[in-house]
Amino acid sequence: MNLSPPDVPPQSRLSALLEPFQALRSPTFAKLYFAQTISLLGDAFTWVGIALLAYQFGREKSAVILSTALTLRVLAFIIFSPFAGVLADRINRRKILYITHFIRMGIVGGLPFVTAEWQIYGLVFLLNVFNAFFTPTYKAIISQVVEQTYYRQAIGLSTATFQLLGVLGPGLAGILAVWLGARDIFFVDAASFVMAGILILQLPGALLNGPVAEKSETKPLSAWADVVRGATLLFGDPLIRFALAIEFVSAIAGAQILVNTVGHVKDGLGLTDTYYGWVMGTFGIGATIAAFGGGFDKTRSRRVSLICGALLLGLAITGANFVGYPVLLSLWLVAGLGQSLAEIPSETLIGERIEAGQQGKVFGSHFAFSHLWWAIAYPIAGFTGSQFPGENFLYGGLLTLGLLVVVLVAGSRTTAKRTPTPG
Repeated sequence: MNLSPPDVPPQSRLSALLEPFQALRSPTFAKLYFAQTISLLGDAFTWVGIALLAYQFGREKSAVILSTALTLRVLAFIIFSPFAGVLADRINRRKILYITHFIRMGIVGGLPFVTAEWQIYGLVFLLNVFNAFFTPTYKAIISQVVEQTYYRQAIGLSTATFQLLGVLGPGLAGILAVWLGARDIFFVDAASFVMAGILILQLPGALLNGPVAEKSETKPLSAWADVVRGATLLFGDPLIRFALAIEFVSAIAGAQILVNTVGHVKDGLGLTDTYYGWVMGTFGIGATIAAFGGGFDKTRSRRVSLICGALLLGLAITGANFVGYPVLLSLWLVAGLGQSLAEIPSETLIGERIEAGQQGKVFGSHFAFSHLWWAIAYPIAGFTGSQFPGENFLYGGLLTLGLLVVVLVAGSRTTAKRTPTPG
């Protein structure tokens, strides 16, 4: 049997590649999309700046400070994101977007002037409380501003950009940090929020009102019921459940990279902020390559992409403590590849396997649980970074590979139980 794909004209391949961008034909969605993109880049500037700022407060404490700040970030997402969806149904959604943007601008503008650790923690938590209200509201608006013909393209473009900048953004910000100091990068961050806020203010306000008329006294109960239903659907599908488990594995390794790279480059290798910026930039390059070329896995389960991604991540970080800077660059390139390959398939599977009328609550549940994984992973990274400064990546990598084996064994047992006995 010939399993090779049929020849596709180059023009058709280009059209398929550009298909998600057709949604940008809507001027309103284009403004909304670019506002979100600028916001995501701003978040990347924030976290690279905080990583460098944490190092200024003490070399031996930088991993603990950064892991605590990142844990507070995801806790804000987990706690407040469910309420954001309810609020978006009750008040003007454009107000939520521009109010959260300008408040975050003010918070980020205060980060260059912090003088104590607790100030970092307080500002980070507040920053991400408002960030938690932006993302669900943004997703709720898309169906209002895009024609039904381009709705799937708009969702796909938004999801791909969110995932891509989640791993590429720190790399871009790291490159920018080569020319800017640890504190000056926050001013660029604040300026990005202003730019995004201006785009949001240009959105038609009347079009973005939530469905207030549909409110009822049972609405809060329905909201909680939808949360439970979303989690049930998320974990009820074996392929999506496997992808979510791999996301946990990748979070363990990814947290090691985000938390401990700055200390390793500056203390372990004795290099400057410039070298830290370049190594994080390399990580972003690897993620970008995988994001655009990661469609090689066309299987129904996406297991090849998921397993390869987690394996590459675990192997890349395991030996990072024992190599020089040039090799570290190569390892972080591989780690970036692995991060995208391990994380992108889950939302694709949700879009393919969950009926359209249920996808919103499932995507919301996925958003909460995927951040919960990072809330678990960041303290682990902080512990290894503070307790084993010369071997933190080794232990993080061994833990990643060990968890991957557990996931694969558990997945194979589940598959075996579901396989009917012949006869």
